[in-house]
Amino acid sequence: MPWSNQNGGGGPWGGGGGGNNQGPWGKGPQGPRGGGGGNTPPDLEDLIRRGQDSLRRVMPGGAGGPGGSGKLIAIVVVLGLIAIWATQAIYTVQPDQRGVELRFGQPKSEVSMPGLHVIFWPFETVETVSIVERQLDSGGNSRSGSTSGLMLSGDQNIVDVEFKVLYTVNEPKNFLFNVARPEDTLRMVSESAMREVVGRRPAQDIFRDNREAISQEVRDIIQRVMDSFPAGVLVTAVSIEDAAPPREVADAFDEVQRAEQDEDRFVEEANQYSNQKLGQARGQAAQIREEAAAYKDRVVNEATGEAQRFESIYDEYAKAPEVTRKRLYLETMENVLRGSDKVIMGQDGGTGVVPYLPLPEVRKNAGGNQ
Repeated sequence: MPWSNQNGGGGPWGGGGGGNNQGPWGKGPQGPRGGGGGNTPPDLEDLIRRGQDSLRRVMPGGAGGPGGSGKLIAIVVVLGLIAIWATQAIYTVQPDQRGVELRFGQPKSEVSMPGLHVIFWPFETVETVSIVERQLDSGGNSRSGSTSGLMLSGDQNIVDVEFKVLYTVNEPKNFLFNVARPEDTLRMVSESAMREVVGRRPAQDIFRDNREAISQEVRDIIQRVMDSFPAGVLVTAVSIEDAAPPREVADAFDEVQRAEQDEDRFVEEANQYSNQKLGQARGQAAQIREEAAAYKDRVVNEATGEAQRFESIYDEYAKAPEVTRKRLYLETMENVLRGSDKVIMGQDGGTGVVPYLPLPEVRKNAGGNQ
């Protein structure tokens, strides 16, 4: 080497000869220090050996002698496997949950109720599901950019419907294994059912007139479709939160609503006026009918009385014609002369007889004296 002749075979940095065993910086490699140093790091093998000694003292029989380390490792492995099996085989079902056990991936017919349960893992596993009432929001406000709530009503109006579906899980096995994504399926079925019902009704029913009936009909359709899978879902209620026209036609729709309200008001006023006039006309007609009936009864009774009087007079006339004629004459003259002024004149001037008697003057004087 080029530097072998320098300093008796030292390195390129001027190290010592072969007997000094020095490195390139003038010092050779240092071995483990003696017991007086105090800074030597602990040996890994020494730590493992101390741990094994501690386990031997803990284990029954000391696990000493030939093959003791192998037995100890086997025991540790067995205990670890038992711990892992216990954590997987023992499970708890909460009060608001139900569990379905699976044996080789096939769900059992039994449902695990709340409490502590044990399965033969890994041949058996368990799936749990919550049974509390859940809420599914569907539809949306077109003002936020969502169009899922826009629907066509039966009278060709576009309405924006926002509604909620309340449901629970009544069949955990069907809910977990019959439908891949039951929540998404329920959402699609709910929107389809709402569109179907809204498409058969006028927009006025959705806005204010008949929301309760629409909600009930939608709930029945959703439940019938979900039961056809079956999905293990029980729909408890459907609530229409909001129904409004799209933003682009909101002003025109409000104008139409005001016109319809004015129409309803005019019709109501016309009905009130009609009822008033009809009531008056019916009252007048009833009064006229009553008066006509009374006049009819009076005329009939008078005619009947006159007829009976004539018959009675005729009967008397048949018995005594001369007397009856004279009587009729006198009664007739009495009726004729009753209201006229009368003057009595004597035909001959007899002694003591006043030839002229002014009866009207006498009557007046008699009335004034009274």
